[in-house]
Amino acid sequence: MKYILLIFILQWLIGFKLFNKKILENDQNIKINENDKISVIIPARNEEKNIPNLLNSLQNQTIKPHEIIVVNDFSEDNTYSVAKSYNIKVINNPDLPLGWTGKNWALWNGFLNSSGDILIFLDADVRLSNDAIETLIKTRNKIDGVISVVPFHFTQKFYERLLLLVNILGIFAFTAPKERKRHDKGLYGSCIVTTREDYLKINGHRSICAEVIDDLSLGKKFSQAGVRIENFIGVNYVSFRMYPNGIKSALQGLSKSAALSTSTLKKQSVMLIFLWLLGYILSGFITPILFITKSPLLNTFIFIYLLYFLQIIYFSKYTGYFGFINLLAYFLSSIFFIIMILYSFYQTTFLGHVYWKGREIKVGGKNS
Repeated sequence: MKYILLIFILQWLIGFKLFNKKILENDQNIKINENDKISVIIPARNEEKNIPNLLNSLQNQTIKPHEIIVVNDFSEDNTYSVAKSYNIKVINNPDLPLGWTGKNWALWNGFLNSSGDILIFLDADVRLSNDAIETLIKTRNKIDGVISVVPFHFTQKFYERLLLLVNILGIFAFTAPKERKRHDKGLYGSCIVTTREDYLKINGHRSICAEVIDDLSLGKKFSQAGVRIENFIGVNYVSFRMYPNGIKSALQGLSKSAALSTSTLKKQSVMLIFLWLLGYILSGFITPILFITKSPLLNTFIFIYLLYFLQIIYFSKYTGYFGFINLLAYFLSSIFFIIMILYSFYQTTFLGHVYWKGREIKVGGKNS
């Protein structure tokens, strides 16, 4: 039994190795060039409920963007009229050419309609603190490259809180030791900040027009061009509510990139994440079973369960709000995660395409 306990403790400790608390901070010693024009580019497809939160937060910034561009990506709701009511630039995305994915095409056309020296690409479900733009610009200036931010995930409904494990793994994918040190890092697509000059070095989203995993692919292009990349956790400045429209949208959105994203990680990262995940899932499932069967092993597994419970409380402080019940019953998030992985594997392996916001996206990148 002591060997079982030791194995679980080692797996638990791997979690702290994977989690690098690299938090976005407003460094008062970093100056901002007041002559730099800032362009905020927002792709939006059926985002009438989400986009007001972002546009309201952009109006209250300590540093005002020179322009805000919303690219209406063939929305079937009132996204265009809602965005237009904010007196900003709203453009309709041109017809999607063969060989482009929808989001890449929207971002590229947003860029073509922009004039800023600094480009900030934001997903429509993002929300910003009042000094978020200031903090993002200072952080980009400090590293003199491209930055992306993993937003803090606000949740309201029970199914959203089942994304606990998915969000923790998302942080691991960007903060694992091998991923932090690799020369070809990916970016997190919800919030990317770059200079116009660096963006043009790689021919922007046009260079990855067919890629489903656009953010990771874009990061590699920057790295290949010699542009420094850093990823941050946005807990106090950048947040989002990813899937307010139902569990189906959550399943489609996450499974869209789950299997493909995993294939981009270093083997050592995958192994470490797998070992931690194995301990997380087994402790979550075995402990309730032992409790029901009144097994003599129960006390040992209760101890293991508590270790993981305390660990995810710590992780969730920087990752998202998932509610105390979902943290305590963390095995529930394992069930959702397994379903998501199986669904993603089915789509990418057997169907050869994934679905997102009414679009069928071929794994190779061609849309229909």
